[in-house]
Amino acid sequence: MALHMIKLCVGVETVDDLLEWQVKRAKERAKNGKPANPFHDTRMHPKRADEMLDGGSLYWVIKHFTIVRQRIIGFETVKDKDGKPMCRIHLDPELVRTKPRKKRPFQGWRYLEPGDAPADLDGKGPALSADLEQALKEALAW
Repeated sequence: MALHMIKLCVGVETVDDLLEWQVKRAKERAKNGKPANPFHDTRMHPKRADEMLDGGSLYWVIKHFTIVRQRIIGFETVKDKDGKPMCRIHLDPELVRTKPRKKRPFQGWRYLEPGDAPADLDGKGPALSADLEQALKEALAW
C-alpha cells in the first residue's frame, strides 16, 4: 500500500475554492507555455517520496477537516526566489472528496499511513460540507 502525505490548505474555505484556484493557476501556466498540472511547493523533500509515488495522495485539510485528496504524480527539486532548494509536489488535477475527518492544526506536512487515511466518499448522493456533517454527528443524527 502506498504512503500518503497530509497538509493544511491555507487560505482556502472549500474544496470548490481549491479547485477554482488550481484551474486558474493551470490556465496561467498553460498560457505561458508551462506544464498545466497542479503542484505544491514545500521546503522539505520527503525522504519516503518513492513510497508515495506508488499510488499515494496528498490529503488536504480545509477548515480543520481532511475532506479532499489529490494523487501524487511526482516530485521535483526547484529553487525559491532566493535560490534555496525546495520540493515541488506534482499532483493529479482530479480532486477526490473524502469522508470528513477533524484534524488539529500543524505546521508543514506529515506522512499519512494508508490505514490512517480517510476513505473516499462513495458518490451515492451529494457531498456534505464538513461543518454540516460534523453538526449532524454532534447531534447524533449521523
